[in-house]
Amino acid sequence: MDKHDVIIIGTGPAGLGAAFGLLARKPGLSILVIDKNEYSSGGLRNDCKMNFSWPIGFPEGAWAREQAEAYLGRVEAFLEPRILEKRNLSVYAKRAEKIGVSLLEIRQSHLGTDGGLELIKSLVARLAGLGAEVALGEKALTVDSERRVLVTDRREIEYRDLIVAPGRGGFSFLKDVMTAAGVSFTDNAVDVGIRIETRIEHYPIVRDYYDPKFLFPKKTRTFCTNSGAAHVVQEKYEEKDGSAWYSVNGHAWSDSRPSNGLANFAMLKTVTLTEPLASGADYARMLGIQAALLGGGRPIMQRVGDFRLGKRSFRDQFSGDLYDFEPTLASATPGDISLCAPSKVMRALWNAMKLLDTIVPGLLHPSTVMYYPEIKLYANRPIFEDGHFRAKPGLYLVGDGAGTSRGITAAWASGLRAADGILASLD
Repeated sequence: MDKHDVIIIGTGPAGLGAAFGLLARKPGLSILVIDKNEYSSGGLRNDCKMNFSWPIGFPEGAWAREQAEAYLGRVEAFLEPRILEKRNLSVYAKRAEKIGVSLLEIRQSHLGTDGGLELIKSLVARLAGLGAEVALGEKALTVDSERRVLVTDRREIEYRDLIVAPGRGGFSFLKDVMTAAGVSFTDNAVDVGIRIETRIEHYPIVRDYYDPKFLFPKKTRTFCTNSGAAHVVQEKYEEKDGSAWYSVNGHAWSDSRPSNGLANFAMLKTVTLTEPLASGADYARMLGIQAALLGGGRPIMQRVGDFRLGKRSFRDQFSGDLYDFEPTLASATPGDISLCAPSKVMRALWNAMKLLDTIVPGLLHPSTVMYYPEIKLYANRPIFEDGHFRAKPGLYLVGDGAGTSRGITAAWASGLRAADGILASLD
């Protein structure tokens, strides 16, 4: 049976942060980093925008400000990002303040999807050069936390410490690991929303602030803005019975690519389920399956002009007149979002869009496209034994999937924090 000091499941920013954090201080450690994909996965692949300001990406239940900022400094020192310039923020901030909306000023870096892929390639090569074993295309199946054995689709491996960092896509796997290990957790919250796509001229703030962060009433916010060579994509979520549903997301290439003149961003509402306590993941799954049913197995898209008139969008009416650009997710099904989005969620989203149109006039142009659903499954909230995200002896849970982060930099920081815990136990 193979044996390693530390096994890390997941090659996203949380897993990479943990690996580099361990090897920086204990270069002799035997570390195995595995990923079910044939390539390094995680948020670094998706537009690769990084935020370097509290509280973006740091769930306050898991982080204190002083602690988060200390780890952010370490992340920034390692990644050496180029911070983007921002302009005219006071103009937008004053407009927002007058109507009860907050605009957060965040230090940001943007590499684009192509730049993110280059960064991943260099990081994985660097990690291998430090002596870590990187096993891509190897799927983790089960974890025996008592025997400290990981079973994959290729082998059984003993470990001293295990860091599980599968990201949002590994939500179900992480849930199985926690259940098998007897780790108490809740997953009663989820973000539900839409992705909005429009011409940059209708959302010109992106010329001044790459990823503007607006906070609206009713726990609603903007998230993950992309512009320039930007496009909307779908992400597949497979169920254990073989069925599947899709969420949407946004990407953009780096500035080296020609712009298509479009911008996209998510408008999300946080839904927290209380009594009777229910699974946010199960709720999100039902919403995704319902949308897939009405969309013929695909996400739904609708022009703002049609939505305001209370009618569905049709493919043969999706261009011409004021509908002056082609949706970048052409495979989405034109339809009526209001038939499948919960009314309370949709009212909050639409109210936020109207407020945003007051701050940045033009957003509600008839040609603007709304895609549904955009769902973020990162609401696992384990009960940890210590301040380093240890859930059981030898078992650490980090990253977006474990609710310790919401984004690249915070995920990297959570990996570093787990690494610090392991190193302290070795000392």
